[in-house]
Parts: sequence; C-alpha cells; structure tokens
Amino acid sequence: MKHLQAALLHPAAKPVVFALSLAPLAALLAGAFTDSLGPNPAEALIRETGEWTLCFLCFTLTVTPLRQLTGWHALARLRRMLGLFTFFYACCHFLGFAWLDMGFDLAAILRDIAKRPFILVGSLALLLMAPLAATSFNRAIRALGAGRWQALHRAIYAIVLLGLLHFFWMRAGKSDFGEVAAYGAFVALLLGWRALRAWRGWRDQHGRSRVRSLHEPG
Repeated sequence: MKHLQAALLHPAAKPVVFALSLAPLAALLAGAFTDSLGPNPAEALIRETGEWTLCFLCFTLTVTPLRQLTGWHALARLRRMLGLFTFFYACCHFLGFAWLDMGFDLAAILRDIAKRPFILVGSLALLLMAPLAATSFNRAIRALGAGRWQALHRAIYAIVLLGLLHFFWMRAGKSDFGEVAAYGAFVALLLGWRALRAWRGWRDQHGRSRVRSLHEPG
C-alpha cells in the first residue's frame, strides 16, 4: 500500500497516466492508417472514441471512492487529468460523427441531432461537460469559490447518466445490451456508494443535532 502511494506521488506518475490515456487514441489512429479497423473504419473510430469517453467517465468517478476506501489520497492528483481526458474523448467522438458521418455539414448535423434521440442526449452530455472542463483549473476554482465550483461539477452525475442512455439507444438498434448492462451496473455501484455516504453523513449530522437539542436548557 505504501509503495503504491509513493508511486502515485512520484513526479513521473502524471506523465505516465497522460501517456496511458492517449494510448487508446494512438491505437485507433494507427489502425486507421494501417487499414486494420475492419470493413467500416469510420464507424469503428466513432464507436471506440464513444466507449472510451464512457470509460474515462467511470475512471473519474472511481477516484473518490477508491481513495476513501484504500487511503490512497494521492489518487486525487489524477482526477482532474482523467476528467479532462473524458472531455477530450467526447470531443473526438463528436468530431468523428461531424466529420466522418456528416462531412461537417452543419445543417445536416443539426437535423440529425434533432431527429435522433441518442445523438441528442449525447450532444447534451458534451455540452454539460464543456463548463466542467473550462473550470478544471485552480484559477477557475478560486474565481467561483469552492461551494459553487463543487455544485457545478456535480453535473458529472447527469453526464454519466446521459452517456449511458446514449450508449443504450445506440446499441438498441442491434439488440446488443451486454456492455450497456456492465457499464450500467458499474455506474450504479459508484452512484449508490455516493448516495449511501451522503445518507450516512446526513443521518450522523441529524443525530448530533438531536443530541445537542436534548442537552440544551429548556
């Protein structure tokens, strides 16, 4: 445990995580250049960048419970980077759709967003991610104040649910729900853990308030 904590605090930890986070995109680009992405490379690029967006959402949401359960507090150093990579892969996903599917035809893109619900919810998730990415820096945190910054960044819960809905609707056409169920179960576990912690905190605080009121003079 101590060795892992030390490794997470090492100056090389962030560059290593940065390189590992770029590896999926590098593999996809290499596959595109070597024509090894299958019969429909455009679809593969769009699909894979979308799945990696969902993966990085899960990675980001896992940091806090893993840190609190294990005591590896240095994990918090990586959360901002993972969140920004979530936005990066979401942008790549949308770029793939806008370019490879729509040829950067803005009117066609807007029509497709309005016509197909799974693209609409995916686009909404991307729009909600933008202010989170824009305020992921210390200067923004100071400008907003800790309370407002935390309230804004709770939008990640709505984003991950929209991402799951986007993934579900996308797979519904092929009746392929295995991966959707796996992601859904993992997200439910992460959000359920947070809900349980919040309820316990409220219960403990409520219990302390009742004890104080019982001891106050009437």
